[in-house]
Amino acid sequence: MTYATHVLRHSKKIRSSSNLLRHDSVRWFSNGTRPSVEKGDDILRCQSGFNRCNSGSAVSNNSCRAVSPMMSCVATYGNALRTAIAPSASTASMAFMRGSQVPSGRCFSTASDFPPHQEIGMPSLSPTMTEGNIARWLKKEGDKVSPGEVLCEVETDKATVEMECMEEGYLAKILRGDGTSSIKVGEVIAITVEEEDDIAKFKDYQPSTLDATPSPKAPPPPPPPKEEVAEKPVTPSETKVSKPSAPPADRIFASPLARKMAEDHNIPLSNIKGTGPEGRIVKADIEDYLASRGKEAPAAAAKAEASLDYTDIPVSQIRKVTASRLLLSKQTIPHYYLTVDACVDKLMELRSQLNSLQEASGGKKLSVNDLVIKAAALALRKVPQCNSSWTNDYIRQYHNININVAVQTDNGLYVPVVRDADKKGLSTIAEEVKNLAQKAKENSLKPQDYEGGTFTVSNLGGPFGIKQFCAIINPPQSAILAVGSAERRVIPGSGQDQYKFASMMSVTLSCDHRVIDGAIGAQWLKAFKGYIESPESMLL
Repeated sequence: MTYATHVLRHSKKIRSSSNLLRHDSVRWFSNGTRPSVEKGDDILRCQSGFNRCNSGSAVSNNSCRAVSPMMSCVATYGNALRTAIAPSASTASMAFMRGSQVPSGRCFSTASDFPPHQEIGMPSLSPTMTEGNIARWLKKEGDKVSPGEVLCEVETDKATVEMECMEEGYLAKILRGDGTSSIKVGEVIAITVEEEDDIAKFKDYQPSTLDATPSPKAPPPPPPPKEEVAEKPVTPSETKVSKPSAPPADRIFASPLARKMAEDHNIPLSNIKGTGPEGRIVKADIEDYLASRGKEAPAAAAKAEASLDYTDIPVSQIRKVTASRLLLSKQTIPHYYLTVDACVDKLMELRSQLNSLQEASGGKKLSVNDLVIKAAALALRKVPQCNSSWTNDYIRQYHNININVAVQTDNGLYVPVVRDADKKGLSTIAEEVKNLAQKAKENSLKPQDYEGGTFTVSNLGGPFGIKQFCAIINPPQSAILAVGSAERRVIPGSGQDQYKFASMMSVTLSCDHRVIDGAIGAQWLKAFKGYIESPESMLL
């Protein structure tokens, strides 16, 4: 014992433990690999050793058995130093934890069948993500992986994102295959190992084997049932008292045949008045009830069920999140709506002139929606109160004007963002919108493509011909603009009894009344209408 203490106090490895703690080099013994000692053995704890050698560091894990990865000392009452273990002697009995962006952990199983390995968990790839789907694996079991290589594509609540490998090794086991849905963040989806020879040992690996250790804690619940058994002798006295009580007054008397007929036709006996002795329901009462109206209801119900034909469509992850966010918006945000009609004749003329220039220069054509985005961004610069969001303690007003554009795809509704739209030219906005819309249809948007928006534009007029609609605010934003179609109308002319034709477009602004008062919303619409009806001002 004295010799072991002497070694611990004077070892240079122990003195440098403070440096080792600052790096990811500290190893812990797992529960299944602690030294096999008798009941009388005395295992030297390292926590007190840490306190003696390095008072400036704190050890949070009381199950640590050694203060240095280079040595672990075990001593008994009657023996001196029993052994000194080098890291190469029992690598599988030490656990090495390393943090990374992707949830993972290096685990050392208590069973000898599983060598050191790393569990890769479902990462959180967006602020609102709680679960995700595996779109497809780009690596197969047995493939070598290196840092930066793409392991798989994960379908988040916003888009499909590539998940990269953080460490070098081999993909030993894929626990969640292609198309697996509703995987919670942090749930293990794959296993990697450092040595290629260890891949075969994980053929039958199941994550439940690692979670089996907490199960022994389940036995403690048996004591409560014993107390309940002890109380049971009291219940007979209570039941004896209840037996002599009078039968309930609402008891319905019916003959066995009448009860059988009522059950066969799903008829509640309470709906039938008995004509038998002492009001008993008999067969004739059931037949009379069926003849009057009892037969019609089951026949109609059976006919309705037979006419139903449907298909259950699986709900994608993005549709789930869209549904929950829109429901939250309508339930928690006090919406109000402002609608205005704007003449777009000059806007159409300017668009035609600019598109001719775009064709000559090889650029992409401008759409009406591109001009609407530019006008909305400039109106937000004039009325910055609409470029805000609500918090419980304050209203946050944004200095960047980032416009989300609603894009409908087969997978659901996406809202990619055009950043700093007020500072960009029309050709730049047109190119970005087309590229983002293509990415949305291909389900390849990155988080930076849809996060950080401060205002949203939704256009159902151009592609679908919708005259006017009211959009739901996209939280945490405080406003969204719904754009309808342009149609030819007869409007008053400059003189009395004079009329003319004009193309009018209806737009509706949905506002959060906690942030935007009615007058502020009207000011924004006035500024927006001014840019639409005088589009040359957008070029200044």
